[in-house]
Amino acid sequence: MKKGIVITSLALGCPAIAENATAQTAEPIQGQDNRPNVVFILADDLGYGDIGCYGQKRFETPNIDSLAAQGMRFTRCYSGTTVSAPSRACLLTGLHSGHAPVRGNIETPPEGQFPLPEMENIFLLFKENGYRTGVFGKWGLGAPGTVGDPSAQGVDEFFGYNCQLLAHNYYPDHLWENDRKIILEDNADGGFGTYSQDLIHEKALEFIDTNAGNPFFLFLPYVLPHAELLVPEDSILEKFSGRYPETPYKGCDSGPAFRKGGYCSQPEPRATFAAMVYRLDMYVGQVVGKLEEKGILGNTLIIFASDNGPHKEGGADPDFFDSNGIYRGYKRDLYEGGIRVPFIAVWNGIIGQGSESGHTMAFWDLIPTFREILENCGGSAPDSETASDGISILPELTGKGRQKEHEWLYFEFQEEGGKQAVISGNMKLIRLRASSPDGSIWELYDLENDPGENRNLLDEENISGKYRRIATRLRAVMEREHVPDPSWPLLEEEFHYAYL
Repeated sequence: MKKGIVITSLALGCPAIAENATAQTAEPIQGQDNRPNVVFILADDLGYGDIGCYGQKRFETPNIDSLAAQGMRFTRCYSGTTVSAPSRACLLTGLHSGHAPVRGNIETPPEGQFPLPEMENIFLLFKENGYRTGVFGKWGLGAPGTVGDPSAQGVDEFFGYNCQLLAHNYYPDHLWENDRKIILEDNADGGFGTYSQDLIHEKALEFIDTNAGNPFFLFLPYVLPHAELLVPEDSILEKFSGRYPETPYKGCDSGPAFRKGGYCSQPEPRATFAAMVYRLDMYVGQVVGKLEEKGILGNTLIIFASDNGPHKEGGADPDFFDSNGIYRGYKRDLYEGGIRVPFIAVWNGIIGQGSESGHTMAFWDLIPTFREILENCGGSAPDSETASDGISILPELTGKGRQKEHEWLYFEFQEEGGKQAVISGNMKLIRLRASSPDGSIWELYDLENDPGENRNLLDEENISGKYRRIATRLRAVMEREHVPDPSWPLLEEEFHYAYL
């Protein structure tokens, strides 16, 4: 077990967010002086079922559960796609994965990923409206000095990992502070001195301290609970050590592979995973506590979500924890377990306490939602030729006005032979082996009657004309919404509209 720093000052409690947040009868905040702060907390590979309020039984998440009790819990939120960088690109740009400029995880040696180009994004939207913007955690959308660097994307303050591959290591030899490389000397040569997540979290709390007097947008893409499975040996790990039956995981504990993406050995992978989620939950409580301490909690919209479904790497065991809930699939799948994620929103006096929504939404809905919030406060949106694929969910959040619905949602994934999915209402069409037109596999599911996606309606003998027509209609959406991009080849050739 690796030794790490022990942050004894991190309190585990989460204060009540607002006793009077009756919400649905409250009017949206108006006026420049009352522009809300926005804090968006994004977990990494946290499954739909990894939180108590979404059904987790094997460990506790009291602070995240408290958020849900004080705000709205969505049961049908979809991530951008099923892995990290493209899912975040969809979130930040408001485009689905058939339109987004980043559609996969591509490394750009020596450090970084395929860069996000210059275009409208969440950070520029808030900066245009006088906000201070901060990112603390994992970036993965452009190497230092490229057009995808956070500082080139409208981020005023960045601290964390630029490269998501290096973020596999929780004791890195360096992090980045804007364009400055921060050497962590106590982690050099395989040392285990500074646990990156604690340091990144402390910097995030400092951002709130510094910017409490002005409106800010704070994006917290924590790495937890992404593999590798590793936490400091402190009271949090002690809480879970010995609680579960364990099968030790043998990984890579030294050398270049370990420092550049390898996963360490872990004698207690289940206890460590639980401790990682619990630590994340502790961070959430401290963010809320800091907002309350600074007197700005009542005018802050807090969002909590995950970038995709649970992983099975580094010794992780999502089946033991029911990390995907009742849903089939994991990270890298376009089944529900790979893309349906927790989503909680809290805003004192605007969003109803303890409310729940079954509204179908996706990450690309966030830009239009934030734009509408800012316009209600007298703000403006930057000039852009980029059209969002999203729909504002502000009416759903506030209970005011008519909430528009998506006719369909589209997803694609370039790895593992290429995958596509279209969801329309409760019907979902999945295409596997998309890069092999003659060998593609088609699956159609009724999510209302078969949420676990166990019965492929296209495998039925004497398939009904009804399902043929549905599949054909959704296949036409796939054809239309996949915009070819030479950087992200998905199909060997364009497939043609045809009956299945």
